[in-house]
Amino acid sequence: MTPFLRFAGGDAPRQPQLAPGGGWGDAAPADAPTPRGRASEARSRHGPRDPWGKLAPLAVILVVFAHPYPDRSRANRAAIGAVRDLPGLEVRSLYDLYPDFAIDVEVEQEALLRADVVVWQHPMYWYSVPALLKHWFDKVLSRGWAYGEGGTALCGKRCLWVTSTGAGAEAFTAAGMHAFPFESFVPAVQQTARFCGMVWEEPLVLHAAHHVSGTDLDAHVQQYRERLQALAAGIDAGSGARPYRERAEGA
Repeated sequence: MTPFLRFAGGDAPRQPQLAPGGGWGDAAPADAPTPRGRASEARSRHGPRDPWGKLAPLAVILVVFAHPYPDRSRANRAAIGAVRDLPGLEVRSLYDLYPDFAIDVEVEQEALLRADVVVWQHPMYWYSVPALLKHWFDKVLSRGWAYGEGGTALCGKRCLWVTSTGAGAEAFTAAGMHAFPFESFVPAVQQTARFCGMVWEEPLVLHAAHHVSGTDLDAHVQQYRERLQALAAGIDAGSGARPYRERAEGA
């Protein structure tokens, strides 16, 4: 199986690339349409829009990557680099795809439909997610699709939160800089997943991302890779949501 993967940022080329089966992997071209004209060119920009087609690629794991400055990131770039070769992995780098915040909701929802495991990866900003990921939540996880009456599109999918903090773990204590344990800041993201019917996995958190040692960073990214492999193996073994290939064939 050919991995379904294009990644924006890091050591990848900066010119736009269209992944097999759809999805821009790098920043939009310089002459990309303005938000007013994007809708008419969505298909040519983002690729095929048939998430249920039998010839569509198997995308078991979807990484929604939200880092405003991915090229400057040490920890998050290392984490993406450690998993980018996994079969069936799709990375959608939001700040490269949507520098103007004009999210293509249909394309993002189709990417979610393809996935069995959804990963939200980002640095923590003000005890929450970066602005574009919050906007993505607001636009993509819509009523009647992700929640509410008829909103069952994400039910049963695994959700893994992978985040990093600038401060060390000791800062997240009653006597520390942030006054509360890190677990106090988890519920908003956790409930977002649960409200959409997703199965919440134990988060993967890297503290002191700016100063972490090479050894500790290597251990973190290895754990990230192993977590994704274990989740994918569980899906392949028949636990949780059915694989996309089975859904596409109407099994």
